[in-house]
Amino acid sequence: MDQIREFVDERQKAWCIQCGATLGEVATNRDHVPSKALLRKPYPANLPVVATCVSCNKEFSQDEEYLYLFLHCVLAGSTDPARHPDPKVARALRRHEKLRARIERSRTEYRTIGGETGCVWNPEEGRVERIVVKNARGHVYYEYGEPMLSAPTRVRTLPLTAMSASERDDFEYDGVVEELARSPEVGSRMMTRVFTGQDMRDGWVIVQDGVYRFRVQERSGIVVRSVLSEHLATEVYWRDH
Repeated sequence: MDQIREFVDERQKAWCIQCGATLGEVATNRDHVPSKALLRKPYPANLPVVATCVSCNKEFSQDEEYLYLFLHCVLAGSTDPARHPDPKVARALRRHEKLRARIERSRTEYRTIGGETGCVWNPEEGRVERIVVKNARGHVYYEYGEPMLSAPTRVRTLPLTAMSASERDDFEYDGVVEELARSPEVGSRMMTRVFTGQDMRDGWVIVQDGVYRFRVQERSGIVVRSVLSEHLATEVYWRDH
């Protein structure tokens, strides 16, 4: 990814964007946005980072690993380490037997009308949403320079394959022309992206092609959409505040 400077109000950088703690009063570190656990090696250069408190950074680590492994199991169609071509995923599944068993329990097989075997994966929604909202807060803060300290108005997650053609079209392109015609906050990184096209394709910021992309829009509030592994579509919305 390209390195993009920002020129926004420095006073907005006083708090941990996850818990609202004053950063000057707690131990801090730098958190990647999106979570590196959701990306593949080699990682893109110049990954966005934001300052958070150490406590929040540690709190999300287990949920990040769960979501990372769950996505890979869905894409491979199995929790069996031998079925995973990525050695990192295979090692993690062997190492975390209890987590592997939990993911396996979320898998339900069914028979199609044609007699074929299909399966449905039902994730632990709370764990998935915590990471989706964490990354959404990071995207808004990094791209617009604005901390979203309140709870979001709405959080949605849905596999792309579960969308109808019109739903997919709305998710992918809804508001893109409107967004590109309107200038984001002056001095924000998103303003630079819109005017230069850096890391962007069809209105989406491409963090790692085929692995993670996102959009941040102002539409009667803030809307953050992301796609993980070209499988899981997410949307987090904060109404105007």
